[in-house]
Amino acid sequence: MRYGKFSTMGKRWSVCGDLMSVETAQVRVRPSGREFVVERNDTLLEAALRAGLSLSYGCSNGNCGQCKAKLLSGQVRKTRHYDYVLSAAEKNTGVVLMCCNTAVADLVIEAREAHGAADMPLQNITAKVKSVNPMAEDLRLLHLQTPRSNRLRFLAGQSVSLTLADGSAASCPVASCPCDDRNLQFHIPRRAGDTFSERVFTGLGSADIVRIEGPRGDCVLNEESNRPLIFIACGGGFAPIKSLIEHAMALDVAETLQLYWIADGKTGHYLNNLCRSWTDALDNFRYIPVTAEGDLTRDAAIRDVLARVLPAQAELVAHDVYAAGPAAFANEAEYLLLDRGLPPSQLFVNRLAGF
Repeated sequence: MRYGKFSTMGKRWSVCGDLMSVETAQVRVRPSGREFVVERNDTLLEAALRAGLSLSYGCSNGNCGQCKAKLLSGQVRKTRHYDYVLSAAEKNTGVVLMCCNTAVADLVIEAREAHGAADMPLQNITAKVKSVNPMAEDLRLLHLQTPRSNRLRFLAGQSVSLTLADGSAASCPVASCPCDDRNLQFHIPRRAGDTFSERVFTGLGSADIVRIEGPRGDCVLNEESNRPLIFIACGGGFAPIKSLIEHAMALDVAETLQLYWIADGKTGHYLNNLCRSWTDALDNFRYIPVTAEGDLTRDAAIRDVLARVLPAQAELVAHDVYAAGPAAFANEAEYLLLDRGLPPSQLFVNRLAGF
């Protein structure tokens, strides 16, 4: 029988008869100093990923040892059996597997984190199709699910190569957050004469196999910056921007987030309701949908719409800016943003092929 809850020293406890167990605990990671909260049923790794941290890991199942961390203070409890064998020296120095332990008190751990795209290993994973759903007339949401023991490590904003059983392939930005590394989302446009997209639209079914190779790309979130963030998406460039926004929300480090989503009248703002829900839920999020009147494949039309939406120089230079879209759009956005005085170190551009 549960008698109640009380808080002390930043933790929430559950009291049941003579038993007491922690329901949440705070974990600080060294050397980065980042922190995350562990819920009662979470492993350290699950809680860290959900909070947006890019910790080193592999199988997530206690077999590879890549998620080793050194316990500097606090206490952990094993939550599942693991086959990886820690050496006597590792045990003596407090090394634990984050995928198989949870916290029973506030912790300080020492663990490896990815600080950029160069720290993310290239992986080959066989995933299954979970679903294919329409988002617009010529756009599909492809949901892939990886094996529990072989998930995709990636950074928000990165892309992967997808290969179907018939050999057709495409490079696609991941549209989901790294905090859910097993369920991967992709926004697939229909392209005339493209075997991969036609297969997604006409024949790809649940449980079909898709090979994933990646991740690739260096337009990723600068986690060391605390500047407010501006995101500019053009058409299907919303896919990697969505991943970046959800990752930024998980980290909760930016003072404000602004999204400018430029779309034509055909595909439109196909996840408009999602963007509006972010606005409703977050005080620091602003969403500005923009419908382009001209042809977004022409430089003049791109310059015109960008000139209408870009903030003034005084506001712009205080931000980090992330822009994603077709190459023509991305090139114009980069030129105009730098011309308005944005420092190059604060600009991150993702040029998408085929979008």
